[in-house]
Amino acid sequence: MDHTPLHETKIHGIKTFPYSVYRGNIPKWIPSFPLHWHDDFELIYCTDGQIQVTLWGHAYTLCAKDLIVILPHAVHSIEQGGPDGGEYFNLMFHPSLFKGAEEDLCYEKYVLPFMNDERNMNCFHPADSPFNRAVTPAVLWMLAHRSDSYTTQELMIKSNLFLLLDCINRHSTAASNDNRSQQLSYSRLKNALHYVQKFYDQEISVRKAAEQCGFSESHFMKLFKEFTGMSFNAYLVNYRLDLAAKQLAETNLKVIDVAENCGFHNQSYFTRAFQKKYGKTPVGYRKERQAAALNAHSARSLHSIRY
Repeated sequence: MDHTPLHETKIHGIKTFPYSVYRGNIPKWIPSFPLHWHDDFELIYCTDGQIQVTLWGHAYTLCAKDLIVILPHAVHSIEQGGPDGGEYFNLMFHPSLFKGAEEDLCYEKYVLPFMNDERNMNCFHPADSPFNRAVTPAVLWMLAHRSDSYTTQELMIKSNLFLLLDCINRHSTAASNDNRSQQLSYSRLKNALHYVQKFYDQEISVRKAAEQCGFSESHFMKLFKEFTGMSFNAYLVNYRLDLAAKQLAETNLKVIDVAENCGFHNQSYFTRAFQKKYGKTPVGYRKERQAAALNAHSARSLHSIRY
């Protein structure tokens, strides 16, 4: 089965204009968007219901008109935030959009510090907060014109993105030495995520995962909880369940085979864990997702899909 890449390298938009807007709905279209990171700036704007965005281990619940800014390299995920889930948009734009000629002063002064983890900011901005009020007109314009990205609106899109970048800079601060040291440690922890992605169907211990990062087990467990918001074992089970949910929705494999494929060698435990996470048995989940896929097919074909 295909995985959501941990380090997402997909070009959003086209190479010469790396910008795109995606519409998402959790859990109507996808159950979740698991932990990953990329080199792009991303802004997530909630339009209805509730979604949960976990950023560097901190969980934020976004309601309608709330937004969160994802800086380059930040590890994050998107999940259901309430009983009925929610709808949202992702604005994705690569730093190269802001780069002009060689030795571009503005690019070096206002963009590279984010690429080099030298600046950070409070990324969550609820409705009516100062940052939210400043950028919402530009965000709403880009959502309204999301189908015009590469035809007639390039200049307006870039002007709105520069406005957004200016607001990000004005609400950011220089990263402290402690913060930069923490980011370096977190970067090493990404090795554990890659290890899980490669060997999720095998026996994985905390000791083996810690070895991938060069940490002791105790230090690894502490940092991993800070990094993801959950223990390593909880992350491993959650990762396997996400893969199992995808296989149940997209294949006709027997439930016992799905469990084995995803590293669950005790079917009773798999069923209990799956029902705890998704509120349904694996069989019930498959029936619901396959029915939902048929109903949503026509709607999804009208919008850009990120995955």
